[in-house]
Amino acid sequence: MIDEVGTARGVLPTSEALKLARAAELDLVEVSPNAKPPVAKILDLGKYKYEQSKAQQRQRRGQNDGAVKEVRLSVKINDHDLEVKAKRAEKFLEDGHKVKAGIMFKGREIVHAHLGEALVNRFIDRLSKVAKIEQVPTRQGRSIHTILSPK
Repeated sequence: MIDEVGTARGVLPTSEALKLARAAELDLVEVSPNAKPPVAKILDLGKYKYEQSKAQQRQRRGQNDGAVKEVRLSVKINDHDLEVKAKRAEKFLEDGHKVKAGIMFKGREIVHAHLGEALVNRFIDRLSKVAKIEQVPTRQGRSIHTILSPK
């Protein structure tokens, strides 16, 4: 058993541990039930649960949920517009997000799919300093997509 200050009291019967907890006006909580003998601690259970939930929130806050941001390109995109999209994708990557870059072919543009592939490769080359290719450019129906993740 561990008392409210944090000092180990040794092995005590449950009834004696409960008396000590009541005397301190705190709760007797079994911290490690699988240990031999089980470890119990005298503490304020409400405060303990609150601190545990706050610790979990801090842990979740630090994690990136793997959100994928999308950047849509067009075969007829201007060089300046491509640069603007690349800078936006660079910002997403710096924030730790993955970026899905895609080209949707409209009408007869599908006949010139090689231009779309070249554009995606140009986009990837532009972001090669801050990103690595997670999924190579793949053609699915009327679109070409690739996924980039931060280095």
